Amino acid sequence: MAQADEHRTQETLAVRRADGESRSLAASLPRLMLEARKIANNVTHGLHGRRRAGAGENFWQYRRFVSGEPAQNVDWRRSARDDHLYVRELEWEAAHTVWLWPDRSLSMAFASKTARDSKLERGLIVAFALADLLVAGGERVGIPGLMNPTSSNNVIDKMAQAILHDASTRSSLPPSFVPSSRAEIVVLSDFWSPVGEIRQMLAGLSASGAHGTLVQIADPAEESFPYAGRVEFVEPEGGGAITAGRAEKWASDYVALVAAHRDAIRAETSKLDWLFSTHTTSRSAAELLLFLHAGMTTAKDAGGKAGRGA
Repeated sequence: MAQADEHRTQETLAVRRADGESRSLAASLPRLMLEARKIANNVTHGLHGRRRAGAGENFWQYRRFVSGEPAQNVDWRRSARDDHLYVRELEWEAAHTVWLWPDRSLSMAFASKTARDSKLERGLIVAFALADLLVAGGERVGIPGLMNPTSSNNVIDKMAQAILHDASTRSSLPPSFVPSSRAEIVVLSDFWSPVGEIRQMLAGLSASGAHGTLVQIADPAEESFPYAGRVEFVEPEGGGAITAGRAEKWASDYVALVAAHRDAIRAETSKLDWLFSTHTTSRSAAELLLFLHAGMTTAKDAGGKAGRGA
């Protein structure tokens, strides 16, 4: 119980810090803003080609006519060229929904000496800043099970308040829900969950046709395992503790297990044409923010595949 209370205190402090840092992130990083403005030119007022069908004025593709559709949907000029009926589809140019999930579980509170932020703080900072950029571009942003999609200019305030007043159990992965087929999903987590749970999550979120990005936020110590001598390792989410007599002997096996775990996640995302990337908290939050925002507007149009690094 004491551990849960301590984590809630850490979470409250992280939310408050992330709120302030995400607001100043754009102002303090002019180069990021320059790149963001270039991207924003394509998303002004929510009008941006996303290579998906829907209400718009620009031609995208022809597709086969499906039995049961209104006959007026048929493009008779194109259909006259062969033995099949075709429908003329247009690009989707309406604002859509982006679901953001910053993992707030106990394991995210970890921060080593070389980290700029804890994993929890980094996930919240990037989620808040990305939401702000997306709303400015005309999108709607929501948090699964916590905040309904909104296009409010004070989206950061809404997200922070929703998180601070959340009394539910801190889950590593987003709750089960059915996003629309045109929705985008960004999950910011350390993804130390079993691959089977991640696979199940992906199956549920992608069943409707939604696309998404998984970002594994890791502490520098979780990348390199810089431990030596007798060390006790405690799993913060009820997994118990284990003591290493000579921790340095575990390093090579640990690194291999992490690589295998990431390969397994990448294999699952690749099947669905989702993106999977890793981000270390010793690096700039702006770097991850720009990668995600660029991916929202260009990666799918460019035929981006999963596994691109941030």
